[in-house]
Amino acid sequence: MLNKNNIGKIVGVLFFCIVFIFCSVYFLFFVIYFMFKSSWLQYKVLEDVVEFFSWRAYGQMEMEKQWEKIRKRTESKLETDYKLAIIDADDFLEDVLERAGYEGKDFNESISKASRLVSSIYDDILRAHEARNSIVYSPDFKLTAQEAEKILGTYEAASKTIGLS
Repeated sequence: MLNKNNIGKIVGVLFFCIVFIFCSVYFLFFVIYFMFKSSWLQYKVLEDVVEFFSWRAYGQMEMEKQWEKIRKRTESKLETDYKLAIIDADDFLEDVLERAGYEGKDFNESISKASRLVSSIYDDILRAHEARNSIVYSPDFKLTAQEAEKILGTYEAASKTIGLS
């Protein structure tokens, strides 16, 4: 039988149900929103899908685009463009080292942490970094096209080895 007491209880329960539903929808919206805004979804789902359909490791296409930009600098065959390409390649290798978890207080410490991955070209990487430092700190440093190509090849091999490990 419905009386005033029972109707009051029903209205109270109905009010709490409506508030609960609105709070649930509100929080569900924010969970979905932040899931898409964060990189969690990318790492958990998108990475596998991209690898499956492209038959390449995740990030390899981005790495190839970056190397294409660096290589494009060398098309003019000017010494200054080679120098800029070497500086860009060194910066890119530092970024790759950092993303792979080989961080250090400087480049030498970072690359030494990754030395087991690049053991075959470790000395070449150190020489390439020394050449980069000479370019940056000594404006009179002379660089031939052959030396620049060799240095860029070393940076590219190291970046790909570390980036895809």
